[in-house]
Amino acid sequence: MGLTPAYLEMFGRNIGFLSEIEMGRLREEPVFIAGVGGMGGACLLSLVRSGCENLGIADIDSFETSNLNRQVFANARTLGADKAEATLDEIRQINPSAKIKNWGAGWLEQIDAICAAHKIIVNGTDDIRATLTLYRKAKEHGCTVIDAYTSPLPSVYVTTASDPRPEERLGFPSVKKSVDQLTDDDLALCKLAEVVHVMVNSSSIHHVDFEIALQMVKGERPRMSLAPMVILTGNLMAYQALYLVIGRKARMNKEGYFLNPLTGQVERPLRNPWRWIKSLMVKQFLRRSLS
Repeated sequence: MGLTPAYLEMFGRNIGFLSEIEMGRLREEPVFIAGVGGMGGACLLSLVRSGCENLGIADIDSFETSNLNRQVFANARTLGADKAEATLDEIRQINPSAKIKNWGAGWLEQIDAICAAHKIIVNGTDDIRATLTLYRKAKEHGCTVIDAYTSPLPSVYVTTASDPRPEERLGFPSVKKSVDQLTDDDLALCKLAEVVHVMVNSSSIHHVDFEIALQMVKGERPRMSLAPMVILTGNLMAYQALYLVIGRKARMNKEGYFLNPLTGQVERPLRNPWRWIKSLMVKQFLRRSLS
């Protein structure tokens, strides 16, 4: 498509951070974002304002009042509206030239076509079945997935097609099972395995009310969320997507990191044997706490 005068008028201030060649790639390279609520919506907004014009999105929900505390496209105009359609309308107010396809609420039924069309995928959904399907199909099609942990601290990790799937790394009971075979107990154990990883490899537990966090793990209350944490996580994901798009060498790996804005520290996953030892301790602690 090239860099037209109109495009440069909108996004020319990128130059210096990016070259004109990189901006051309940014304009053309397709990126798919599954879920445009909290993290996914923040990631999408930053990509659009960076000059990405070839995007695919999907969501199964509508905007609700409870979304106003963190979701960048939730506002008085969009409450009650389909998230993906409302998000498209909001983006058109920023860049009417952007080519964004809404794959609809039935996007999982089109996952092969999505993966064939987008080699960079951002996972903004918190549905375990959908996430497992997305990662498995991404491997088949050679796609890279950008994701974040279910964590009170902002986090990000990048899984290439050659990397083990998160379900394999974190020890989900879903490994070697069809997604359709998974029981509610299996899904609960998947969620718990991710909680163990977060507790072992970050200081997240020190930044939330533990009793409320336990209620969330038990499914007794919705997931906690705070605008700065959610939006910052989405922007960490956007950075990774942006640099993958322009072809700069990736320094992020499949395990990623946690960012502690309160201390200014980056918290990286522990190495064995410390990770293994701490995992045993955390699992014992959680078993006692959840019993």
